[in-house]
Amino acid sequence: MLRGAAQLLARADVPNPDTDAAALLAHAWGLDASGVARRRLLGDTVPAEVTATFAQLIDRRRQRTPLQHIIGVAAFRHLELQVGPGVFVPRPETELLVTEVLEELERQQNTQVPFIIDLCSGSGAITLSLATEHRRLRAIGVEREIQALNWSLMNLAAADLGESSVDLVSGDATTFAEDSPQLWASADVVVTNPPYVPDTAVPRDAEVREHDPEAALYGGATGLEIPGLIIIQAEKLLRPGGFFIMEHSEEQGPAARELIMSTASLRQAATYPDYTGRDRYTVAHRVTGVDR
Repeated sequence: MLRGAAQLLARADVPNPDTDAAALLAHAWGLDASGVARRRLLGDTVPAEVTATFAQLIDRRRQRTPLQHIIGVAAFRHLELQVGPGVFVPRPETELLVTEVLEELERQQNTQVPFIIDLCSGSGAITLSLATEHRRLRAIGVEREIQALNWSLMNLAAADLGESSVDLVSGDATTFAEDSPQLWASADVVVTNPPYVPDTAVPRDAEVREHDPEAALYGGATGLEIPGLIIIQAEKLLRPGGFFIMEHSEEQGPAARELIMSTASLRQAATYPDYTGRDRYTVAHRVTGVDR
């Protein structure tokens, strides 16, 4: 059954057909991956009702409905996030931003509870990962799209925050600082995974093109118009010495650094690669002695 399903998915140009077939059978059977592997090893018969459900799920995947939408969750670091229509499915490369922020917080050695602002928080992947993996911090996730915000609030309700605290708020990342002057020069870290695809660069993958919300993808004519506005907001929100980190495409590192260095107080811009060696995110610090 798994081999046949994987062949159907492969003929539909679905990436990772074997992995997806196993995940969908596990979902249809109410098992985890190890449970499916154990039954496969023992040669167990798949119940008829599971077979029928599995066939329906495979058909949806053949039509390029994202796997995460079908099973209802996306894995991100140590979390299982609820996702579906209206919210961007978090990608593995974004996990690196969380690692970078956690390492920066260790370097900062703050005497008070660290304060993080996540602009374009989407499903809550970055915000909730930081809050659950750091011993204690305060975070605000800012999301404009109501469907995405609703998904993130469900994920917040399911998260074990320990001593951390998280507020997920409705707001526009391109104007958030102007709308929240009480937060100026207060954040230890501002992190963002903004929309950065150029408006005319329609993604090849049907899962992205047809199912990820456009508001989470397209960043303007060059892809950096919206990120450029967010950089301006970050500069206002960061305290002197605070840390900025932004995801972008592999081609955008030099332009992202140029935008950052064009601000009055963001400096030390540096770009780093993802798991595949491609440029993926740029960091900077707000220099001390410059306040607003």
